This record gives sequence, structure tokens and C-alpha cells, in this order.
Amino acid sequence: MPFDSAIIGMDFTLSEEHRAVKEAARDFARTELLPGVIERDTVQKFDPVLIKKMGEMGFMGMMVSPEYGGGGMDTLSYVIAMEEISSVDASAGVIMSVNNSLVCWGLEYFGTAFQKQNYLTDLATGKKIGAFCLSEPEAGSDATSQHTSALEMKDHYLLNGTKNWITNGSSSGICLVIAQTHPEKQHRGINVFIVEKGWEGFVVGKKEDKMGIRASDTHTLMFTDVKVPKENRIGEDGFGFKFAMGTLNGGRIGIAAQALGIAAGAFERSLHYARERKTFGKPISEHQAIQFKLSDMATRIEAARLLVYKAARLKDQGKDYVKAAAMAKLYASDVAMWVTTEAVQIHGGYGYVKEYHVERMMRDAKITQIYEGTSEIQKLVIARELLK
Repeated sequence: MPFDSAIIGMDFTLSEEHRAVKEAARDFARTELLPGVIERDTVQKFDPVLIKKMGEMGFMGMMVSPEYGGGGMDTLSYVIAMEEISSVDASAGVIMSVNNSLVCWGLEYFGTAFQKQNYLTDLATGKKIGAFCLSEPEAGSDATSQHTSALEMKDHYLLNGTKNWITNGSSSGICLVIAQTHPEKQHRGINVFIVEKGWEGFVVGKKEDKMGIRASDTHTLMFTDVKVPKENRIGEDGFGFKFAMGTLNGGRIGIAAQALGIAAGAFERSLHYARERKTFGKPISEHQAIQFKLSDMATRIEAARLLVYKAARLKDQGKDYVKAAAMAKLYASDVAMWVTTEAVQIHGGYGYVKEYHVERMMRDAKITQIYEGTSEIQKLVIARELLK
């Protein structure tokens, strides 16, 4: 296999702007998110005041043009902020990721001027948050099997169907819904629509009782004869599947950054604990068994960070980043699961209780191997790119 020339000459030094983003996100995570993170996990509810503050800080529309209220930043700035936010609260991270990567980016990149003016500004500023509605009871990894239908009428579409596992399902004000308009065309007959919360026939269903990222709301959404104006279709007729796959490619970078943040947060807590906790008359950090664990954790986290940064750089340079994004998500999610498990082990019995945070981080880590494309799907994507 030839060496990937895309990494040759890559500068890993963060600019002053990137360092400022990192510092701002780190400070926000520790002063605003940390104090109530355990309680939010317990009650399974995210404080809307914090979403408003995230919007005010610019975290909800980081890559959106300033014309629409966004920060106009690059993808690298976004993943740096995602890592810092997720190192404290992965639920906040996924709320931020969906809004930035899937909803705002897709709307700005593919939407019409009318759609941007009417929806993007509220999303970029955090006044409203978005949801990306692709998954269905029988269409998870197989995104081509859309049973939600959009029947074309004179001046609108009639939307019918059910979406599940929808992040921001009840808290969102704007949803991007993928639906089948022309079944005979299979995936080429799929469209994507902007649907507003509160429209007649749009019902928020049950909330999922999840193992991790419990503070972010995940719901089933149901649509019964919802009238969607034709001007709310994004792209040409039949563009929906390409839209979904294009946005998910970028979304994988965001989830990779979330996984990286979870791992980094668990490592930071483990390092601190190892220095403070004593056994046999000395800190456990002086025991070789613990030192080996910390060394392996740090090394894998750094490798994951380089993969995430590479994918972000390629996206910013306008280069093909599909393989890089899949690799970053695959590896970073595995690292997050491994590091958090080791973090619990280092903490011993304390790691098994909520007060020390790492048990929550372990629960949060697992979903990064599943959503926005399972690890198995990432391997298929990587193989497909290698075999082109």
C-alpha cells in the first residue's frame, strides 16, 4: 500500500486562533458544563439554558458563515472545541455535533437562499437546535431502505412515517427528514425536507432510556400527513440519499472528535487519581502496572487525535476526506471505549460510582462505536475507498 502523501508536510502546530478556541471551549466546559453533569445524566435532561449559552459562545454554528450568524471557522476549530466539550459532557458534545455537522453544514452547503435565511441563522446562533432524521425501525445501517414516504402534491409533499433514535428529537425546532418519494427509483428517489416542530401531524414519540449520553434527548418522531411546502425540499428531486451520505461523512469527523474528547477526559481524571491515590505506602502512579496503563492510554489518544486532525484538515483543504473520516471515527471510538474501561480499572471501586465520573464516560463511549455509522460500516467505507 503506498504511503498517504496527504500527511506529508502537515503542520501539527495549532495557530493562535485554534489555541484560543481550545481555551474558550475548555473554560466553558469546566465552568458551565461540569457542575451539573452528573445530575443531568441522572435525570436524563439537558438544561436549555446551557444550549443558549453554547449558542452565545458560538459553539452551535462554528462553521457557518457569519452572514447567517455563524463563526465562519474551519473544521479543525470545530473538532478542537468538540474534544474539549466532550471531555466533560459527551451529551453536550452530541447536541453540538448534530447541530453543526449534520444540520447546519448540510443546510448551508446544499440549501437555497430562502432556506438559509429562514432557518440557518436560528440554528447557528442556538436560538433553535436541529435534528437529523434518517434512521428508522428498519433503516439504520441500511439507509437506502427508507419507509417514510413523501407524496408529491401540487404545492407541497405529504410526509408519512416514523423515525427513531433521533438526537435532539424533542428539543429541536427544525428537523431535516429523509423520505422516499419515488420507490421505483430506490435510493435515487429519496429526498430531504426541512420540517418545523409544531406542524400538524408531527408528533414526538417516546424518549429512549439509554445507557449513555443520557442528558441528550433521543426520541421516536412520527409524521402523519404532514404538509411540507415544496420550497422546503433541499436540492433537486432525488437528491436526498446523496445529501444524507455527504453530511454523514462530515458528521463522522464530529463524532470522532466526541470520542477523542471522552477518552481524553477519562485519561485526565485517571492521571490525577493515580497521583493522589496511595496503596502500599506510595501513589499508585509509582506502580509499574498503572504506569503501563497510563502510557498506553496517552499513546492511543494521541494517535486518535492525529487521525481526527488529519480528517479535519483534508475537509478544510477541499480534498477527499471520506476514508480519513471513517478511519478517524473507527479508531477514536475504539480508543474511547478502551481508555474509559481502563480508567474505571485504575480507579478501582471508586471508578464504579458516579462521583468519580469515569463510569459515565465508559457508558458514553460505547455509542461512538454505533451512531453515524457503526464500526462495521466504517470498515466497509474504508475498504471501498482502498479498493477504488
